[in-house]
Amino acid sequence: MDLGCGPGNSTQVLAGRWPEAKIIGIDSSAEMLEKARKSGVRAEWQLADIRDWAPSSPVDLVFSNAVFQWLPDPDVQLPRLLSEVSPEGAFAFQVPSGEGRWVDAIRRVAEGARWRGSFPETALSLGMPDVSHYYDLLSPLSRRIDVWQTEYVHVFPAPETVVEWTSGSALRPILDRLTKKEERESFLSDYTAAIVEAYPARSDGKVLFPFLRRFAVAYR
Repeated sequence: MDLGCGPGNSTQVLAGRWPEAKIIGIDSSAEMLEKARKSGVRAEWQLADIRDWAPSSPVDLVFSNAVFQWLPDPDVQLPRLLSEVSPEGAFAFQVPSGEGRWVDAIRRVAEGARWRGSFPETALSLGMPDVSHYYDLLSPLSRRIDVWQTEYVHVFPAPETVVEWTSGSALRPILDRLTKKEERESFLSDYTAAIVEAYPARSDGKVLFPFLRRFAVAYR
């Protein structure tokens, strides 16, 4: 099961790794699933909310890439999803850390005089727990658990690419509250200025964008 499969990018990797397996991609977005169906990936696609989803029988692998940071109750959902894994199976997931200068830039702009009070604290709660939290949460339910984190340094052509990259993820709860086009453009302009300051261009004009991700694989 690929939970939060989106357009099927990670599902394609799973299907390639286990060519004889039955692969099911699950997402709450009909638009994303339509793209997945057109991808040609060998999988079954299901429209469902992860919080309500349960397989008809235990599965060998529950996999999820960058989804649980969107759930309001991950500490409830993660043990539940692990319980859906068959004996000798695995539950593997990745979440972004929600740390870095880009997060500081979001908070600095959102909490500045111009935007103060415009967003609930939940929209600014971007951080995810340390890997030790996932170990403590899942190890009592696992025969073994591996946890680690990796910092990826992306090379972007300009600071504006950082803005574009984060607009589709961490900035979504903020931008969704700005219903007027001019408000969104104004906020993004302020955020872009903060990103330019936080990520100075290198000698070749490009920007280095470190991004930390946390991983866990729990084995039943």
